Amino acid sequence: MHDTIRWGMMGTGSIAQSFAQGLQHCPDARLIAVGSRTITSSNRFANRFNVPHRYASYETLVTDPEVDVIYIATPHPFHKANSLLSLEAGKAVLCEKPFTLNAAEAAEVIQCARAKRLFLMEAMWTRFIPAIVKVRDLLAAGTLGDVRMLTADFGFRAAFDPQSRLFAPHLGGGALLDVGIYPLALASMVLGTPTQITSMAHLGETGVDEQSAVLLGYDQGQIAVLYAATRTQTPIEAVIMGTRGSLKIHSPMYKPTRLTHSLHRGAAPTPPKVPDILKKLGRALGLGTLWRRHLAQKRTTLEIPMQGNGYNYEAAEVMRCLRAGKLESDTMPLDETLALMRTMDEIRAQWGLTYPTE
Repeated sequence: MHDTIRWGMMGTGSIAQSFAQGLQHCPDARLIAVGSRTITSSNRFANRFNVPHRYASYETLVTDPEVDVIYIATPHPFHKANSLLSLEAGKAVLCEKPFTLNAAEAAEVIQCARAKRLFLMEAMWTRFIPAIVKVRDLLAAGTLGDVRMLTADFGFRAAFDPQSRLFAPHLGGGALLDVGIYPLALASMVLGTPTQITSMAHLGETGVDEQSAVLLGYDQGQIAVLYAATRTQTPIEAVIMGTRGSLKIHSPMYKPTRLTHSLHRGAAPTPPKVPDILKKLGRALGLGTLWRRHLAQKRTTLEIPMQGNGYNYEAAEVMRCLRAGKLESDTMPLDETLALMRTMDEIRAQWGLTYPTE
């Protein structure tokens, strides 16, 4: 592997542009090729980001011998075919979320990567944001005690356009695949794979989900309550609740820079020992009540800045894995990606929502 990892971009839309901007904050990365369905689109993108190789098809992009890894930034329904095309050409792949439309497609792509011994990862960029790394550290240290509940949401109000990717069934439209995956991925990171799934959705004019609520249950009785929407603005926050305290992931929960840790009463150190005369004085002044209230409300807010636009962190993880000869990321493993797709399949099945290409 070269000192500089050379990237190819498949697709030229807004997510591709965001990722290209993120790569500019990775000194060991270079975007050297872009492929689109037209040379006009490729040239426009290449000129903006100073990309030397530009192609009028995805097929020619994947044959570029200088490309080490391909970032797939095409619409949802094309992720499977685009991933397989790249893997068959011997390229490592970072595929934008949702990984595919459904679990069967995901399993096929994963099987191909493992058979060819090529690196593959879902582009769950939130997983690598510094604040979310800190969340994992706090959980691993037992700061919250045993985690029992989690709430998370991601909703925004988009203008209705039946032809846009948010509302068109043939483009895998709906809130679940576009933004619902963020709360689901957080619940997966914290609690694992659910054993019970209950959900409800409002299917809009085009037949895709415009807002939904999901209730997940787990083996040890833990519960996650999640919301997603494309026609309703929500706080875009998350709260993880444990036996010793809670942790709020401030908005926007998909790329946070602030966490607030609240310690439950009784979970903090007891007051220091003091002489009896001071105890009597404290009782007379009501200081004991103030101390207990302080413990009950003890909060610590952590400011955790982010460099770049956040996409640089997932790119850095891919490059770390490639240099280490790894075939997948321990932080976003393929088995978890497949489990997430199965969870979303079950959720859509409860709504009776299928896509034309399924």
